[in-house]
Amino acid sequence: MRKMRVGISAKLFCAIFSTCMLVLITMHWGVRLSFEHGFIDYIKRGNEQRLIMLSDALADQYQQHGNWDFLRNNNKLVFNLLRSLEQNPEANNQLPPHGWRTQFWIIDQQYHVLVGPRAPIPSGGTRRNITTDNGHIVGWVLGSPPERLTSSADISFDQQQKRTSWLIVALSTLLAAAVTWIMSRGLLAPVRRLVAGTHHLAAGDFATRVEVGSRDELGRLAQDFNRLASSLEKNESMRRAFMADISHELRTPLAILRGELEAMQDGVRQLTPAAISSLQMEVVTLTKLVDDLHQLSLSDEGALAYRKCATDLVALIGVVAASFGERFSSHQLTLTLTMPEHAPFFGDPDRLMQLFTNLMENSLRYTDAGGSLQITLTQKTGYISISFNDSAPGVSDDQLRKIFARFYRTEGSRNRASGGSGLGLAICQNIVEAHGGQIIADHADSGGLQIRVELPHNKP
Repeated sequence: MRKMRVGISAKLFCAIFSTCMLVLITMHWGVRLSFEHGFIDYIKRGNEQRLIMLSDALADQYQQHGNWDFLRNNNKLVFNLLRSLEQNPEANNQLPPHGWRTQFWIIDQQYHVLVGPRAPIPSGGTRRNITTDNGHIVGWVLGSPPERLTSSADISFDQQQKRTSWLIVALSTLLAAAVTWIMSRGLLAPVRRLVAGTHHLAAGDFATRVEVGSRDELGRLAQDFNRLASSLEKNESMRRAFMADISHELRTPLAILRGELEAMQDGVRQLTPAAISSLQMEVVTLTKLVDDLHQLSLSDEGALAYRKCATDLVALIGVVAASFGERFSSHQLTLTLTMPEHAPFFGDPDRLMQLFTNLMENSLRYTDAGGSLQITLTQKTGYISISFNDSAPGVSDDQLRKIFARFYRTEGSRNRASGGSGLGLAICQNIVEAHGGQIIADHADSGGLQIRVELPHNKP
């Protein structure tokens, strides 16, 4: 049997509504208990005041008669006395606007009951002395404790208050349910938008965006979602372009190889050393492209093995420059180094030599004969700057912005058949960033291209 799934809206509604109900019920019972105890205390204080006034009135009567004979078996006198107390204007200013709500007894000095019900005298009641003017205690007035409501009017009033209290609870419950429903839907509206956007994103719609309606945590989450969607959209576009570029780069040498081999099979072209050399050159081109793709994929994933240690950038550049000396001379290019004696740096010597090799290879391939490459290393505050300035031909501003893109080769004279795979500068960028630096392309004063590498001073 399929289980019913409860959504977050229902869970939030139940959580808020149950909290409201708990508060309502707690307040209701608290108010009820406070009312009942307070009402009984109010009645008790009123009875105590009446007992005091009754004891004073009986003391006056006792002094007038000299004994209690006037009161024995004369309950009517007591009730008339009580009625006169209730009708006394001065007494009305002191007494609550309610009658007696307790039983009382009048006792003489010998503890004989003069007035009162036949019920046993309670031990926890109120006791007031009947004292004459000369201070003699001639009796007592005892009142039973009002532990519960006994008057029909009081009981009716209490029940009315109870019904009103439950009615207020019912109306408050409906109001709490309505407000909780509105709040839960309002609070979860951004979450629902994020859920819908996530579903679109999971389905491959990377152009989806969500509305940012607040500046709280949900608003920041929506902003992060939009940035994620933008990054995925950009990465998808780059992936498609990357695959198209790979297909294009592989198609050309493969087409040449296939054409050459078919020509040899058909007898159109003879299997000569020159033909074999041409085939070998295309294989070398394919091998170089595959190797560059492998290096790029490793550097993208951070899988290149970086074994950093204390090294000297001046020595590394000198070694690489020495290996290019003969090739630069054969291309009629001048290689000039302007560097201090030492430039200590903590990095991977092999990857740094790969960086310098790719940059020199780039200048060697794309600089016109008779030109030059000037390498300058300067130590500045916080970082080391290494500039590779070659001579004409140069590049345009638009080409500068794309020069580190994969498979990008500038148009014109810097896009020769002898050019590389277009991945060398992309690999250089990954190596520099792995060392915490940055690589910048700009126009060189000598009319060519300037590649500037800035590496931060660091320690092991």
